[in-house]
Amino acid sequence: MIRYLAHRIAMAALVVFVAVSVNFAIPRLTPGDAVEQQLAQLSAAGGQVGDVQAAAAAMRERFGLDRPIFEQYLSYLAHAARLDLGVSIAHYPERVSDVVLAGLPWTIGLLGTATLISFALGTLAGGLLAWPGAPRALKLALLPFVVLSAVPYFMLGIVLLALLGIAWPVLPVAGGFPFGHVPRLDLETAGLIVAHALLPALSIVLASLGTWAVAMRGMVVSVLGDDYITLAEAKGLGARRIFLAYGLRNALLPQVTQLALKLGHLVSGAILVEVIFAYPGLGYRLYLAIGQKDLFVIQGIVLLLSVSIALMMLLLDLIYPLIDPRVAARRS
Repeated sequence: MIRYLAHRIAMAALVVFVAVSVNFAIPRLTPGDAVEQQLAQLSAAGGQVGDVQAAAAAMRERFGLDRPIFEQYLSYLAHAARLDLGVSIAHYPERVSDVVLAGLPWTIGLLGTATLISFALGTLAGGLLAWPGAPRALKLALLPFVVLSAVPYFMLGIVLLALLGIAWPVLPVAGGFPFGHVPRLDLETAGLIVAHALLPALSIVLASLGTWAVAMRGMVVSVLGDDYITLAEAKGLGARRIFLAYGLRNALLPQVTQLALKLGHLVSGAILVEVIFAYPGLGYRLYLAIGQKDLFVIQGIVLLLSVSIALMMLLLDLIYPLIDPRVAARRS
């Protein structure tokens, strides 16, 4: 077990290293120059740039972009190992770590909660859709689930925004809390945050619910008639226990794998939802950084995404035996 754990940690570290290297290379391979674009935006806004070439050279020297690419790469690895993500080019001297820490709680609170809710409801509903003893009325939900599984997050978000935010303005349409409100640790602020999160969360839950349900239905169908279910029925076990402990549990592994990937992709999984609702999470901040060609902010957020995926897959390997003892038996 220790040898297996060491192997998985080494693989996760290798994945992070490759991701960090790719994260360094891709922004520098894209067309355009981040420094020149910042100066162009400043000039367009009426700022006094002066000698453009001198200003660009000064900015490149300040951010270390005038050094050889390999030296930049080694410096980037050293700073990433110390969790020093640098400073924002567009909003100097704001640090990238401050940008990430400001958006991370919003993203985890919204997308994490919405993903877990949709996973739990969709998995249970999908299992019941395939189970022979389930209520017949539940079978009518299959078609809506199939339709929902084909609707993207952002499309459903636009529909909900038009209906519940504009046509019938019952919910806030943008932001994490009302403009001008000073957040405090009290029930009023908590209620405002929940109210502003309802529309984006609802779009994510509804759009994901159908995907989870349809996938789980197919996996439960594949285990029906297996020997362990037949044996459980022959032993006279209750229908609920057979469904939960034998049917649902043995069909759950692919769902858990997908859940780990979804949680690892929280930052990028619903960027357009955060953009539509101007929600102050990491996805919205990444969108703004891409528009401003803010190189170091893009690198910092994408690095967080890469590390989170590697950590979620490592965690997944550790909890697999708890879900299915057959995995532990194959490892021993």
